[in-house]
Amino acid sequence: MTKHVGILTAGGDSPGLNAAIRGVGKASQGYYGMQMIGFLDGFRGLVDNRFKRLDGEILSGILTRGGTILGTSRDKPHRMLFGGKTQDMTDVIVENYHANHLDALVCIGGGGTQKNALKLMEKGLNIITMPKTIDNDVGLTDVTFGFDTALGIATDAIDRLHSTAHSHHRIIVVEIMGHRAGWLALGAGIAGGADVILLPEIPYDLEVVADAIRKRSRSGKNFSIVAVAEGALPLEQAALVQEAEQRKLKATSKKDKKDAKEDLAQLSLEYANHTVLLSRQLEQMTGLESRVTILGHLQRGGTPSAADRLLATRLGTACADLIESEHYGVMVAARGDDSIPVPLEKVAGNKKLVPTDHPWVISARRVGTCLGKVD
Repeated sequence: MTKHVGILTAGGDSPGLNAAIRGVGKASQGYYGMQMIGFLDGFRGLVDNRFKRLDGEILSGILTRGGTILGTSRDKPHRMLFGGKTQDMTDVIVENYHANHLDALVCIGGGGTQKNALKLMEKGLNIITMPKTIDNDVGLTDVTFGFDTALGIATDAIDRLHSTAHSHHRIIVVEIMGHRAGWLALGAGIAGGADVILLPEIPYDLEVVADAIRKRSRSGKNFSIVAVAEGALPLEQAALVQEAEQRKLKATSKKDKKDAKEDLAQLSLEYANHTVLLSRQLEQMTGLESRVTILGHLQRGGTPSAADRLLATRLGTACADLIESEHYGVMVAARGDDSIPVPLEKVAGNKKLVPTDHPWVISARRVGTCLGKVD
């Protein structure tokens, strides 16, 4: 009997999404004889029952395209703005799943998508997920697709900034995406030869950073490149955030939890422009002119790298295999050269942060890169 599959992309866009859609689609339809529809704009399209049939013509030519042909959104099924108010639309999703006679739903996304998919699995739907994010922070997979492309873009930006930093004897502070995980800033910083790399996982001492730059100046190197993840914070502010997060975790009442959330939101607002502030502080402390470059969404766009196309295709075809064998409730994870199913309940909420003893961190220190903190 022909299987019917639904697929959606949720969360931030990422290079390799179309390659993943193509991998699932071509394998499930061309190899296994299934039928597939794609829901538009993430979980929002599943609620609205807006979809397109993903036949061979639509899947043709999308391998090299950035973004997602299905569109995306950050809507959460259990907390979605609908009809002018926030509502739990999970039951509507369940109804639409059955109305379309689906045998499985494939959800492609990052950490938030894994959590949302788990909620749908707990409602009795056959769910398989795939790990996508340029932050590379989804747990229990070696790598997420989108990361390699973004890493190349950020590295290329640092390469280009070297010449202007050297010519004008400046500090160039380049902000790279990564709120909680610093994989992108760390990888691009090492590959691009940044002199300072600041990560969310290693709160930095401003004086240590300034001293590293002053030492370069005294040795005759009159410029410095500082690669900073957008979520990196100085020691004092990081302590305040950690304290608020602990209060949120330990909250025993709705009021305490709400207060902690409000404090976190306020702290996030206060530190929104921390990269600009860091640049000004370093200029004052070192006497070197400082400039800021914020890469922002440039890191999400453009043609996916060969590595991301290969990874997305590999995970996509493995996803089709799992649907055929009716192995549901899992994320298709990359493990070495293989693809393995990992229970979704183990993935959801499992954020992969940079360990302070990770080989990349050790390598950065060995080549003399300042990480904002004395060993």
